[in-house]
Amino acid sequence: MDSYLKSNWVLILSFLFIMTNTALIALEQYWFAAVPFALALLMLAFVATDKLMWVIVFTTPLSLNLEELEFGGIGMFLPTEPLLFGVLIIFSLKLLYDRTFDKEVLKHPLSIAILINLSWLFITTLTSTMPIVSIKFLLARSWFVVAFFYIGSQLFKKEQNIRTFFWLYLIPLTGVAIYTFIHHSLYSFEERPAHWVMQPFFKDHTVYGAVLAMMFPTLLCLISLKRYRRFRPILVIMLTALSLGIIFSYGRAAWISLVAAFAVSLIFLLRLKTSFVLSSAGFLAIVAGIFWSDIVDVLEENKQDSTSENLTEHVQSITNISTDASNLERINRWNSAIEMFERKPIFGWGPGTYAFQYAPFQSSEDLTIISTNAGDMGNAHSEFIGPLAEAGVFGTLTFALIIILFYVRASKLYFRLPKGEKRTIVFYTILAFTSYIINGTLNNFLDTDKASVPFWAFIAIITVLDLQNNKQLKQETQPQAA
Repeated sequence: MDSYLKSNWVLILSFLFIMTNTALIALEQYWFAAVPFALALLMLAFVATDKLMWVIVFTTPLSLNLEELEFGGIGMFLPTEPLLFGVLIIFSLKLLYDRTFDKEVLKHPLSIAILINLSWLFITTLTSTMPIVSIKFLLARSWFVVAFFYIGSQLFKKEQNIRTFFWLYLIPLTGVAIYTFIHHSLYSFEERPAHWVMQPFFKDHTVYGAVLAMMFPTLLCLISLKRYRRFRPILVIMLTALSLGIIFSYGRAAWISLVAAFAVSLIFLLRLKTSFVLSSAGFLAIVAGIFWSDIVDVLEENKQDSTSENLTEHVQSITNISTDASNLERINRWNSAIEMFERKPIFGWGPGTYAFQYAPFQSSEDLTIISTNAGDMGNAHSEFIGPLAEAGVFGTLTFALIIILFYVRASKLYFRLPKGEKRTIVFYTILAFTSYIINGTLNNFLDTDKASVPFWAFIAIITVLDLQNNKQLKQETQPQAA
C-alpha cells in the first residue's frame, strides 16, 4: 500500500481535488478552483522569485479591486496584492534565515529615507485612532516597498531587467488603453462616460490618466533605445494608444503632470545649473506670495466647468476655483486634512484613516454637490497633505525626504553618466517619476497597486544605477598597481 501511494500520489491528489472542486461548484462555491494556481505561484516564489515578480508586474495593469466588485467591501487588488503579501512573507523568512541583505542598498540614502518613513508609519500605527485600518495600510506599503524597492534593487542590477520591467508593464497597460478607447467610442467619447469606461481595470479616470501619464516617458525610453529599432512600429502603436488614453481620460492632473515632466526635461537637456533652477523657483514663489490675492481674484473669475466635452474648455477649467465641483471638492478635502493635522500635529490620526475620519472636519462653506460623509469618493487628494492628517508633520517630511533624495541622486547620476542606454534610462525614469509627483500633489494613488508598483520600482532603478556608477568611479580613481 505504501509503495502504491508513493508512486501514484499525483493521481490520488488530482482525484481528490476534482471531487472536492465538483462538490463545491455544485454549492456555487468557485474559489477552490484557484487552489492549483495558488500552489503553483507559491512554488514559483520559492524557486524563482524573479519569475513571480514578472508575473506581478504584468498582471498589475489588469488587476481587479474586490471592493469595486462588491466582494463584501474587501479593499484588495487581485491577483497582485495576495502575491505581494506572499513575497513579503518569503522575503521576511529569507531575511531571518540568512540574516543579511545587500549592504550597499541598505546604506544608500534613498533606502535609509524609505526605512525612516516606514518606521514613522509604524509608530503612528501604534498611536492610530483605527489600529486595524492602519495595520492594513502599513502592510500594503511594506509589501510594495519590499517587492519593488528591495527585491527590485536586486533584479535591476541587470540592466536588461529594467527594460523588461518597462515592457511587461506597458504591454498590458496598452491593452487596457485600447479596451477603454473602444468602450469609450460607444459613447462618442463624451466626458461623463470617461469617468468609468476604464472599469473594471481602473476605478476611475483620475487614476487611469495618472498611470498612463506616469508610464508615458518609459514608453518614450523604449522608443529612443537603438536596440528596439525593429520594434518601433509596435512601439508607435503603443504610443498612440497611450496618447489617446491620456487625452480622452479627461484627467486634467495627468495633462498637467506631462507638461511639468516636459519642463523638467528641459532642465536636463539644457544642463541648467541647480542654483539657477532653485533661484528661479524661489523667485516665482515670492512673486506668487506677493500677488496671491490678485491671483485668486483672477482664478475666481474663471467659470468654465470641467464637465465640458470640448478639450480646450476642459483645460480652461483647471484654474476654476469658484464653480467647478471637482476643484472645489479637492480644496474641501485639503482643508479637512489641515484641520485634522491641527488637531493631531505630531502623530496624526493613523495611516489610512483619513477617509474614515475627515467628515466632521468639513466646513459648511467648503461643501460641494459631490461632498460626502461616507469617505467613498477618494482620499485626501494629495500625497503630501494626506500624510499630514494621517501621520502628522513627520509623515509628510519623511515622505518628502524620499522625493528630495530621489532628485538629488538622480540628477547627479544623469550628469555623471556618459551618453548611452543607462543615461537614457535615468533621464526617462526621472520624467516618469516627475509625472507622478506632480499628479501626487493633486491626487493620491500610492495605496493602489497600479501606481505603487512603478513608483517604488523607479526609486529602485535610480538606487541601483547610482550604486553601480559610484563603484565604477571608485575603480577608476584607485591608483593602478605597479
